[in-house]
Amino acid sequence: MAFELPALPYAFDALEPHIDARTMEIHHGKHHQAYVTNLNNAIAGTDAEKMSIEDICRTISKYPAAVRNNGGGHFNHSLFWTVMKPGAGGLPSGELGDAINAAFGSFDNFKQQFSNAGITRFGSGWSWLLVSGGKLVVSSTPNQDNPLMDIAEVKGTPVLGLDVWEHAYYLNYQNRRPDYVGAWWNLVNWEEVARRLKAVK
Repeated sequence: MAFELPALPYAFDALEPHIDARTMEIHHGKHHQAYVTNLNNAIAGTDAEKMSIEDICRTISKYPAAVRNNGGGHFNHSLFWTVMKPGAGGLPSGELGDAINAAFGSFDNFKQQFSNAGITRFGSGWSWLLVSGGKLVVSSTPNQDNPLMDIAEVKGTPVLGLDVWEHAYYLNYQNRRPDYVGAWWNLVNWEEVARRLKAVK
């Protein structure tokens, strides 16, 4: 089965003013679509055609760069669209809130660590909240790598990811990545993050 571009769970303009409609249109319809198309081309006729995107990521060291870059791009963006929603943000509650407080001391500490991971990532990449060794940790990966990959510096299962590639914010924020990261917190879909955390446990 060929991989497909997942539909956005909201309209292109739903995340405004934090992320503008034009950026969402290009990011989803052009960038993510290109990762899907290029991934399908890269795995055509190989064993990876029958694997889930998660299993491809977990064994990524076996595959050429085209699979790593585009497979990562597909997995990362598929997660990214779901962990945002209009009128979201605020503080996580319940088990997720407790887990964040236990792991980082407070939500503010977590927010600062996660933001810094994205802001200080040189070039393009991602900031992650992941479950690693049974604990919640923050990490950052270059390009389209992610914590599922067997080549990741910090391995685990991501439950929240932030895209800090310039294509994610440049039309609205230009070189002001910290402003984009700050605005993005107004969109975090904590219910989806909590669901993902529960699924890992």
